[in-house]
Amino acid sequence: MIVLVNAKAGLDDKTDCQVKLEAALAAAGVAGEVRSFSGGEELLTNARRAVDEGCRMLVAAGGDGTVSACASIVVGTDVVLGVLPMGTLNHFAKDLNIPLTLPEAVRNLADGEVRTVDVGEVNGRVFVNNSSIGIYPELVKHREQQQRLGKHKWSAFARAFWTVLGRYPMISVSVNADGLAKVCKTPLVFIGNNPYAMAGLRMGTRDRLDTGRLAVYLTRDVGRRRLFTFALRALFGRLRDEHDFQTIETESLTIRTKRDHLRVAADGEIAQLDSPLEYKIRPRALKVVAPIVTPATNVSVQ
Repeated sequence: MIVLVNAKAGLDDKTDCQVKLEAALAAAGVAGEVRSFSGGEELLTNARRAVDEGCRMLVAAGGDGTVSACASIVVGTDVVLGVLPMGTLNHFAKDLNIPLTLPEAVRNLADGEVRTVDVGEVNGRVFVNNSSIGIYPELVKHREQQQRLGKHKWSAFARAFWTVLGRYPMISVSVNADGLAKVCKTPLVFIGNNPYAMAGLRMGTRDRLDTGRLAVYLTRDVGRRRLFTFALRALFGRLRDEHDFQTIETESLTIRTKRDHLRVAADGEIAQLDSPLEYKIRPRALKVVAPIVTPATNVSVQ
């Protein structure tokens, strides 16, 4: 087992992440080597080196971006992905019921079971949660600009939200899925690796990660005021699929716009990708260790 820890992840004392992880592994009787990194390229380099060295489990200790990057290296191989959720949101870990406290998450590495789950892919880029174009990538871009100016993450998010809402970016897209084409003007196209709950207290979560389907959500063409209301209702889990979204489930889709390049979000990371965007699902291509399945759990077991 090799554990890759994001030195900037959400531990109280960010100066000794590696020391705390080593202590947690030792306390649980788990044998593993901890290696720290401080940037995306360094993470990918370390992940590739770990696989080349023959590790059997590669553990991502960080947020969803760290998990996604490690998954992109081990997907389609026999290497098992482990997850120690140390980020802000930890969507992937939550959807797999992986404990969010460090001692329990470490214990899961030893006591959990290996499951096979789907991943999504856009133009060859792997994502474990979701991808989107439109207002969300713009929001992330402006939030990062505010953070570089020294703003706290949530303060930066609020400023970015008002900036993006004021500009109200709309894109004209052609979405082709299962041979059917749909042309529309929308502020957001959201593609989930498996369907998301889009209403109620469970909004933003997934019951399963092995359906073999992408879930595509297109927000309807609404004005700026309605978009603001939409965002507030999303925050409080009060969206309604039939009124707020056009929804498609598919194994693959193509998105075209008039632009040669598009800013695309994938698991919270932003990249400039060439148009058209080719999305596909890779069914059960990722092995991940998660808590033992109970009768009420729907994710498949290898």
